[in-house]
Amino acid sequence: MMNADMDAVDAENQVELEEKTRLINQVMELQHTLEDLSARVDAVKEENLKLKSENQVLGQYIENLMSASSVFQTTDTKSKRK
Repeated sequence: MMNADMDAVDAENQVELEEKTRLINQVMELQHTLEDLSARVDAVKEENLKLKSENQVLGQYIENLMSASSVFQTTDTKSKRK
């Protein structure tokens, strides 16, 4: 009877050990996924800052082109009527 009890305890311990191992592996996988997502977020933030900077340069360039072009100059209708 004692030997059967020991086998039952060993089997229970084995099941518990397998469950712990499965949970540890799952936690490790989730940690790697989190690291990958964090790296992706950092890359997207960096790309966003780069694009914002490029947009500012392009906006300034367009503004300069518009100010240099007579098509976009403001017209003073009072002085032209005189």
